[in-house]
Amino acid sequence: MSTQKPRPLLRIEYEEAAEAYLKSLPLEHFMEATAQGRQREITLESLALVKARRPDVQVFNELLVQYPRRGRKKIGQVVPDNMVVIWPEPIKASGSYDLPLQPVGPFWVLEYVSKYNKRKDYEDNMQKYERELKVPYYLLFYPDAGELTLYHLRGRKYRSVPPNEQGRHAIPELDLEVALLDDWVRFWYKGELLPLPADLQRELDETRRQLRHMTRRAEEQARRAEEQARRAEAEEQARRAAEQEVQRLRAELERIRGTS
Repeated sequence: MSTQKPRPLLRIEYEEAAEAYLKSLPLEHFMEATAQGRQREITLESLALVKARRPDVQVFNELLVQYPRRGRKKIGQVVPDNMVVIWPEPIKASGSYDLPLQPVGPFWVLEYVSKYNKRKDYEDNMQKYERELKVPYYLLFYPDAGELTLYHLRGRKYRSVPPNEQGRHAIPELDLEVALLDDWVRFWYKGELLPLPADLQRELDETRRQLRHMTRRAEEQARRAEEQARRAEAEEQARRAAEQEVQRLRAELERIRGTS
C-alpha cells in the first residue's frame, strides 16, 4: 500500500472551488435580515477602532474560507459573517481565504443568526470552526432573542466563556470584551466601550459647539480688552494734554509776574 502523501492543492484549484461555491449559493444566501445587518455594521465599526490601535488585527466580512479536507470533498468551505485574523503584515485575500496559502488561520469568527433569514447552516459551521479549522474564539449572536455566547476552544471542544465581574466576556489576547448593550453586541477595548460613529459624531458636534462658544467668548474678551486699551490710551493722552496745559499756564503766569 502506498504511503505517499497527497500533493498540496494549487492556487488555481482553490480559485476554481471558490467560483463553484459562489455559483452554487441559493438566492437567500445573498439576503440579510435587518438585525443581522445592524450587528455586522456595529462589529465592523467597533473593530475598525481596534485595528487603529492594533494594526495586526485584521477584520474580514463574509469572506469564503477554504482549507484542505479529508474525505470525499477535498476542499472544506465556510463563510463566517465576520472573521478576525491576527498578523502584522497585510493579508492578501480577495475572493477567498485559502488557509494553506495564508500565513495564519482565523483567530475569531462571529456569526449572527436571525429567525427571519438563517441563510447558513450554523450548526455545521460551528463544527467546522471547532473540529477542522480549530478557531480559538467563536461568537454566536441571536439578535431576535437577545442571546450572546462567546466560545473558546479548549482542547478539542468549544467552551462558553463566562462573564466577568463587569458582565462582559473577555478575549484577553485582544484586550477585548463583548457584551450586550441596548440589545446589540458591543465591544470594550482595555475596559473602555468602543464608540459608534453616531456617538463620535455627537461628541464631535458637542466639541465644535463648545469650541465655537469659547471662540466667541475669547473674541468678546479680546474686543473688550481692546476697547479698554483704547480708553486707557485716550485717558493717557488727555492726562498728558492736561499736564502740558497746566505747564503752559504756569509759564504764562511766571511771565506776567516778571513783567509787572
